[in-house]
Amino acid sequence: MNRFLTMRRLTILFVGIFAVLVAGAFAFQRFYVAPEEKCESQGRWWWAEERRCITPTYLPDITGRPAGMTRAEASDRQNRELLQIEDGLAAQKAARTAQTERDLADYREKTGR
Repeated sequence: MNRFLTMRRLTILFVGIFAVLVAGAFAFQRFYVAPEEKCESQGRWWWAEERRCITPTYLPDITGRPAGMTRAEASDRQNRELLQIEDGLAAQKAARTAQTERDLADYREKTGR
C-alpha cells in the first residue's frame, strides 16, 4: 500500500512551509518594520497611513518667535516694537511740521507777507 504522505514527503512539506514563513518574516521586517525604525532613528516622523517618512517643521521657523517664548510674550514684544515705530513716526512728523512752520515763517519775513 502506497501512501501519499510518507515521512519523507511530510518532512519536505514542513521544511518548505517553515522556509516560506521564515522568508516572510524577514521580508516583513525588511520592508514593513525597518523603514519606520530607520525614519525614527533619524529624528523624523513616520506617517503610518501613507508609510512615509516626514521631516518635522520647527515651530519657531514658522512663527518667527524665539524658542521658549510664549505666544503672549511674543505678542507683547511685537506690540512694544510697533509702539516704538509709531512714536518714531510721530516724532518725525512733528519735526517735519515744525520745520515747515519755520520755513514758512522765514519765507513770510523775507517776502513781507
